[in-house]
Amino acid sequence: MSADVLSPAGERPQASTGRHATVAAAPDSHVAARSWEALFRAQVTLMRRFAAEDVWAPLTVREYDVLFTLSRAPEHGLRLHELNEDMLLSQPSLSRMVDRLEAHGLVSRRPSVGDRRGLLIVLTPQGAQLQKSIGRKHVESIRAYVEPALTLEELRTLEHLCTKLRSAQTTIATRTPHTPAQAEERAS
Repeated sequence: MSADVLSPAGERPQASTGRHATVAAAPDSHVAARSWEALFRAQVTLMRRFAAEDVWAPLTVREYDVLFTLSRAPEHGLRLHELNEDMLLSQPSLSRMVDRLEAHGLVSRRPSVGDRRGLLIVLTPQGAQLQKSIGRKHVESIRAYVEPALTLEELRTLEHLCTKLRSAQTTIATRTPHTPAQAEERAS
């Protein structure tokens, strides 16, 4: 084995002993992109399966997600911008969705205790009951599609890695947007 060839475990043979010494392999510049793509594609595949199931009525998957997010909030209430932190919707779209949920009696708005200007979006008893009913069915779907694919240890690792990745985003600086002018500047 040449000095620049690593074993599958990322080890290089030591000249004097023939044993393998662990060394830091050069980072693969594409591993982050491939990992993200794999995570994203798995999520898309599962979400399509979940969305196709007849468990959401009378809601859409996104409306259920609003109720679920509120059910996990302190005192079941969040400001709109806080709710939007966990949603893949624009704030105006989320605001319209909250209006519809409020019109159906599933959420209500109440003044924030600490800030009279702020409004909290809260689950109504009817919204909480509907969220629990749909949630039980959704958990059955999750178990049916996820548990057969991964071992218990793999599920725990997946949860840990996803939580770690999400939490780290609060400390990683936001990149500046790439513009055509920046691309030209880098190319020259």
